[in-house]
Amino acid sequence: MIWLGIETANAPLSIAVVKNGKVLAEVVQNIKLTHSVGAMPAIEEVLNKAGVVPAEIDAVAVSEGPGSYTGVRIGVTLAKTFAWSIQKPLVGVSSLKALAANVKMSDAIICALFDARRQNVYAGVYEGAQLNTLIEDYHDHIDGLLEKLKALQSPVLFVGTDVDLYFEKIQEVLGENALRVSNTLDLPRASELIAMGQQKKLPSIEATHSFVPQYRRIAEAEANWLKEQKKEQF
Repeated sequence: MIWLGIETANAPLSIAVVKNGKVLAEVVQNIKLTHSVGAMPAIEEVLNKAGVVPAEIDAVAVSEGPGSYTGVRIGVTLAKTFAWSIQKPLVGVSSLKALAANVKMSDAIICALFDARRQNVYAGVYEGAQLNTLIEDYHDHIDGLLEKLKALQSPVLFVGTDVDLYFEKIQEVLGENALRVSNTLDLPRASELIAMGQQKKLPSIEATHSFVPQYRRIAEAEANWLKEQKKEQF
């Protein structure tokens, strides 16, 4: 079975083709190139390197979020279009959990983290090689996340390119329980995305139409509108 993986949820980009569990080709990059420009050429490059034509793809895995609104939307749009054009199933995978898969270890507690601006983050917390979920993917102020992690009273391994933005504060709160992975493990890999997608039941082809991103927060415009509505009530 041949899978195509598309990861564009944040600034890093990763595309992979995996056949029967073996990675045929993969691109992982973290350069200043918008996904609207770089994603499609990367898909074409990986398919060419793998010697695979689109019609041979059996399933598509995509990072469904959370992450950058633009990045998630581009990846999901590309994946839906590609999957529908070849009439193959589309599987969504948490972008945070796929990142945590880079450092899955027995008994380790892993916190995958993305910056959401204004001291807010997207985070998911998992445990062990099976990545059992301890804290579901969600959006929170960094202080709120750290309160939850401190309550675990256990070492926490942080992964993600945005961890450095908050690691000083993380160390202040968690002390010796704050652990940082090597920055060589901070970039998401589409091959891990595929590995997680393979563990799921394949949806129907028709389900591609109703597939939507998992932003884990409302858009800023909607949030501002809700604030205005509350003001008008008083």
